[in-house]
Amino acid sequence: MKQINSSFLNGAILPTLLRFSFPVLLALILQALYGAVDLWAVGKFAATADISAVATGSQTMQIITGLVTGLATGATVLLGIYIGRKKPDDAAKVVGSSIFVFTILGVILTIAIVLAAPWLARITNAPPEAFAKTVAYIRICGAGSLFIVAYNLISAIFRGLGDSKSPLYFVIIACVINIMGDIILTKYIPMGAAGTAIATVTAQAVSVILSIILIRRKALPFDFSKAHLQPQSQISGSILKLGTPIAMQSMCNEISYLVILGFVNALGEVASAGVGIAEKIAMFILLIPTAYMQSISAFVAQNEGAGLTERAKKSLWLGMMLSTFLGSIFAYFSIFHGTRLSTLFIKADETAVLLAAAEFLKATSIECFILSAAYCLVGYFNGTKHTNFVMIQSLLSIFVVKLPYAGVASSHAVPSIFQIGIAGALAAAFELFACLWYYNRLKKDDKTPTLQCITP
Repeated sequence: MKQINSSFLNGAILPTLLRFSFPVLLALILQALYGAVDLWAVGKFAATADISAVATGSQTMQIITGLVTGLATGATVLLGIYIGRKKPDDAAKVVGSSIFVFTILGVILTIAIVLAAPWLARITNAPPEAFAKTVAYIRICGAGSLFIVAYNLISAIFRGLGDSKSPLYFVIIACVINIMGDIILTKYIPMGAAGTAIATVTAQAVSVILSIILIRRKALPFDFSKAHLQPQSQISGSILKLGTPIAMQSMCNEISYLVILGFVNALGEVASAGVGIAEKIAMFILLIPTAYMQSISAFVAQNEGAGLTERAKKSLWLGMMLSTFLGSIFAYFSIFHGTRLSTLFIKADETAVLLAAAEFLKATSIECFILSAAYCLVGYFNGTKHTNFVMIQSLLSIFVVKLPYAGVASSHAVPSIFQIGIAGALAAAFELFACLWYYNRLKKDDKTPTLQCITP
């Protein structure tokens, strides 16, 4: 039996966290380019209705990605714990059970999304002139759900092992194929929104196939055989128990963006297109806290499994320091140079759309900056298996703060796009304070060490 070794469990924390989180961030950026390049392609080579369709349709698919990523985090955490405890056979069982569970999930999602595409377009209040294009985009992307599930599971397994570079290789391949496909299917074969969806699914399929080939050639840090490719009820249950609250949190968060987009869609095609562009830019800023959330979850899980509680704690605060520093830089450019950034996705002469995008981007940039701190705490709670709290505080921030405020803001006689967007910033502030409160509660219960001056 192979001996498990991990760099997470010894040595300086800051360099290790940087080496791990940087590929995670790059992979997330490139993965986000799927939808962003789709939007860029239709913005440059298609009509405004195609822009609206891709903006609404890609946001819908983000809900599915959020669900899958959340469930996959359960596999990351459980695998990390067994790696930290140096239990290779249990780690192999986690991998095998995950493959079984997520294959079933992929099949269910594929059928459900293809059938529900018109309903999804309707509840997002897609503008009438963009409705058919939105349905086509969602339906084509939904047909590739199995590839979305496969990619996210493979990435989650490697993160649990402490390897963030392999998922980066997988997504680089997909991104290159997607960019080429988008250009061909919008500029040279004018298929509009449907063409970008076909390019996205094709890119994901090729990436998954090549990643499986790479995995077969790459030695795992434990023995893995066909005997492990069967459902282990206890381990499968643990994966779902850990991952379901995170999935609910991620899915509801994405749904909230979709509901807000629905509020904006009611304001017309220009507002819909502008906010869709702003959301794409904000999504890139949000990748910084998301990368550190995922990195801290994996780092903390291994150290908690090994009983290195103080080391896990230090990784949280160091990660937060890095996340907020990077988040502040990107928030600055988005707040003060939003119009220029928006021209990456649409022609410079589309003045009305650019102004709408810049106005919404100012609000969402504030939200993303606050989440740079909050998501690090979320990552820590995920790694320490406090995933139920993660779900509860997120649901409260969404349904008590974000959506009610956005609903009121959108009902004004002259609705302000900025005011609708600021609902996200208020929800993020609630989330941050809730996480700090819970951290202090754990500390008082002697479940969390007293916060000290942290040195890397």
